[in-house]
Amino acid sequence: MKLHAAIARALAGHGVRAMFGLIGDANMFLVHSFVENGGEYVAAAHEAGAMFMGFGYAELTGRLGVVTVTHGPGLTNTLTGLVEGVRGRTPMLLIAGDTGTTSRPPVQDIPQRDVVLPTGAGFEQARTPETTLADLAIAIRRAVVERRPVVFNVPVDFAWRDVDYWDVPLNLPETQHIIPDPVVVRHAVDEIAAARRPVVIAGRGAIEARASVLRLAERIGAPVATTLKAKDLFRGEAYDLDIAGGLSGPVSREILDGADLLIAFGAGLNAYTTRNGGLLSGKRLVVVDAETRMVPEAQVTVQGDATAVADVLVEALEVSEVPPSGFRGPAMAARLAGQRTMGERPVTEDGTVDVETALRRLDEILPQRRVLVTDGGRFMMEAFRHLHPGDPRAYVLPLNFGSIGMGMGAAVGAAAGRRGEPVIMVCGDGGFMHGGLAEFATAARYGLDLIVVLCNDGGYGAEHVQFVDRGLDPSLSLFAWPEMAPLAEALGGEGLTVRTMDDLEKAAKVVANRTRPVLIDLRLDVHHIAPMPR
Repeated sequence: MKLHAAIARALAGHGVRAMFGLIGDANMFLVHSFVENGGEYVAAAHEAGAMFMGFGYAELTGRLGVVTVTHGPGLTNTLTGLVEGVRGRTPMLLIAGDTGTTSRPPVQDIPQRDVVLPTGAGFEQARTPETTLADLAIAIRRAVVERRPVVFNVPVDFAWRDVDYWDVPLNLPETQHIIPDPVVVRHAVDEIAAARRPVVIAGRGAIEARASVLRLAERIGAPVATTLKAKDLFRGEAYDLDIAGGLSGPVSREILDGADLLIAFGAGLNAYTTRNGGLLSGKRLVVVDAETRMVPEAQVTVQGDATAVADVLVEALEVSEVPPSGFRGPAMAARLAGQRTMGERPVTEDGTVDVETALRRLDEILPQRRVLVTDGGRFMMEAFRHLHPGDPRAYVLPLNFGSIGMGMGAAVGAAAGRRGEPVIMVCGDGGFMHGGLAEFATAARYGLDLIVVLCNDGGYGAEHVQFVDRGLDPSLSLFAWPEMAPLAEALGGEGLTVRTMDDLEKAAKVVANRTRPVLIDLRLDVHHIAPMPR
């Protein structure tokens, strides 16, 4: 059996059903064999887009995201996606072709290991044709266990070598649930007993523990909040503070600032969640996490599964007869309900709509059962607040590296991973032109159910606000973009420009009757969009 066919068969045997990539002379045989073995291959327009697709697929499905590119520039074009995957702790396998082992260095030759390692990704070399299947198993195992991208480097001249096929087991470790230390639990109970204004914050690591975390919050009289990556986990609950940190509403922020104890379940507590540490100031902190996490501000760190720890804490509180704090009550619930109503909105320039009003209406118009992907840019603060995934497990945020232009690729990967469910991708005009334009055509080619909400302020808005703040010429950040709706049509989708609120009602009809990817171009006033946090 030729090696390229053996690799494809091994991938299928390891449960890989989808692959994203861009074909070059070093990986075309692998792609051909993968499709012949029944795999789905999504051809990206650019290697960066392919990498973002693998990220979106892995984030949404929980399965390994597999990407393939050719050597040299094919690999270097994936570097931003590699860093994103590393910082997002996303298991991915990047199969990179390499130049031949026996030929003189061609024009695309580069020391690929040296390029990869600074991103933080792992690197595994196919040592010989005969060891390649075993080397592949190691690369997959490392990606899954280490929860990061691993590059598997295969020289082009290996592809047509004859090898004996054999099943190589992955030998993945079994999931182990950590039982919390009773002594540490006792210390956490002491902190809760002493608190008068506790608040529970849940992160992505606590999504599956929702019921148990709510039971604990009710037991101790605490309102609940989430990190951005766990958005909507408690939506509909009377004491939901929504997202903690810079995205908090005024009532939620007042409650969070007034707390004397924070109990964080599966939450990273980064600078955005803690408002650069301000949220933690003057408070006691109990951290619950399945992994060892160094949080210097924490008085108690309980290592264990979020569900198990929450349940154990409730039992210990009952045994110790610790009374509820009384912090939350009807008055707090009423204030939080009032916070969710929309106040007076600014008057925007003719031909533009207010971003908050438009996004709130779109949140009602768009399919309620959805996957939500958010790209980066100045607009994203409003998108975080007003567009809802409904289920936090259907929320994909390719923002771990702070790059714009990753959203479209991630949305294509998510749509490929969950066919039959619409994917909403919200991005800025700069991000769309930066990285979304080519992959919108990819979505059209594959007939994916994708709805793009384009927050179009006519340039790079994050830079515009800084130009204004520093007394510089803000026109340098503005661009005369082409009309986006006709562009979407030319790329194989459907487009609609929204300049008035009446146009949004037309968007409702377009969304309801869609048969191909849709782009909704929201024309916004660059002077009336919330600034990004600093």
